[in-house]
Amino acid sequence: MKWQTAFVLTALATTMPPFAVAADHPSTDPAATEQWQPVPKRVTPGDHPGAPPSDAIVLFDGRNLDAWESVADHSPARWKVRDGVLTVDKALGNIQTRQRFRNYQLHLEWQVPADITGEGQARGNSGLFLASTGPRDAGYELQILDSWNNPTYVNGQAASIYKQTPPLVNAMRPPGAWQTYDVIWTAPVFAANGALTSPAHVTVLHNGVLVQNHTALAGETVYIGKPKYTSYTDAPIKLQAHGDPSQPISFRNIWVRPLD
Repeated sequence: MKWQTAFVLTALATTMPPFAVAADHPSTDPAATEQWQPVPKRVTPGDHPGAPPSDAIVLFDGRNLDAWESVADHSPARWKVRDGVLTVDKALGNIQTRQRFRNYQLHLEWQVPADITGEGQARGNSGLFLASTGPRDAGYELQILDSWNNPTYVNGQAASIYKQTPPLVNAMRPPGAWQTYDVIWTAPVFAANGALTSPAHVTVLHNGVLVQNHTALAGETVYIGKPKYTSYTDAPIKLQAHGDPSQPISFRNIWVRPLD
């Protein structure tokens, strides 16, 4: 009888259609791993590199500072706008966005003057504060500086998380050339009691080159001492009017895409 049983099983195996096994085992069915919903919304890319996509919030397009305010007193920002370019006015202090953000993608272009003078931290110094959590220089700073041929401490050069993390490489162009930052900012997460549950992370491309790769921040930027976190929900984006005596830097083409 054993040989008869074996014969019947062999005959069944050779006559069953090959798709019958797949029907009983979803892991072998390609359709089992296909996701159809929800359908991602359509976003139209910019028509050239650096141009804002269709869902971006334009923060500066060369015409006015309507999206910005003074950090000191929340009055309208009064830095200089000329020929499509925004230039820092150091006497007027920092400016920040009127709108508050949490997680986002940001594009920003900046220029160190061709005739820049000074050295170290006193040469084309400014800062992009990814979340401005208070007055003056409170928040999380991505450093802006002339780092073309200007030695300084590496966690203070261009594209560093200031006083925390140096850039992976120095992708600086020479003074007079336009630089780009493309940033993915993931805000820190806090519990109801203010305790940190997830640190902030940032990815940065400087002139198209990866310089911060999902870098975890140790806390807010401090000039002296160790960084620490203070609970917040959302915050403006801030540009720094650094007080060094070198010529002021300029900005253009700033836009943001909230990712919440």
